[in-house]
Amino acid sequence: MEKLLKKFEYYIVIGLLAMMALVVFLSTVELAVIIVQRMLSGKPQLFLLDISDMLEIFGFFMMILIGIELIETIKVYLEDESIHVEIICLVAIVAVARKVIIIDLYKVSPVALLGIAAIILALCIGYFFLKRAMHQEKLID
Repeated sequence: MEKLLKKFEYYIVIGLLAMMALVVFLSTVELAVIIVQRMLSGKPQLFLLDISDMLEIFGFFMMILIGIELIETIKVYLEDESIHVEIICLVAIVAVARKVIIIDLYKVSPVALLGIAAIILALCIGYFFLKRAMHQEKLID
């Protein structure tokens, strides 16, 4: 029974990997289309993209990077059958960085900004201790 469950889990993870790869690919194509459309919009301006366009594109770009990191996490899980906390922590940091990049400071309450700051601080402290523990573990080996 356990062997059957392992096989089932393996195929589910492969399916998730394929779907995530498809989403990342389609998102990359959509990002390219958005960039070309914005640059050829015909608005007479000094620069090809204005600030709001750049923020939207950067947010989209960061979302694709998060997808790539999730694909990497799934690949590592398939190879080692373990979840690497370091990769998960990095994905979370990139996700919060994306939120910070695209946030409109005039529409967000100060309490929400404090919450985002607390999340960033907690993730960075956690990542610091994680790397420190991994470094000490390597020294012991």
